[in-house]
Amino acid sequence: MERAGLSNIDDDRCDFLRWKGLYIEAEWDPSIPHSSDRNFWCHKTQQCIGPDGKIADDYECNETRSCYKPF
Repeated sequence: MERAGLSNIDDDRCDFLRWKGLYIEAEWDPSIPHSSDRNFWCHKTQQCIGPDGKIADDYECNETRSCYKPF
């Protein structure tokens, strides 16, 4: 089960995408500006690079990549 976290990532993200806000037990508050501390990593590789050698983030991890798994 996924926690709400402080990040507001769309539901069309890759299931392997991870970020720090995913593990914070707090409701997302739109009145608080983001700190831009958005460190992403791939759950498959445990690195900021996915299995296809490309960067892992909320924009790049999409259905055009061979390693993409819908959430």
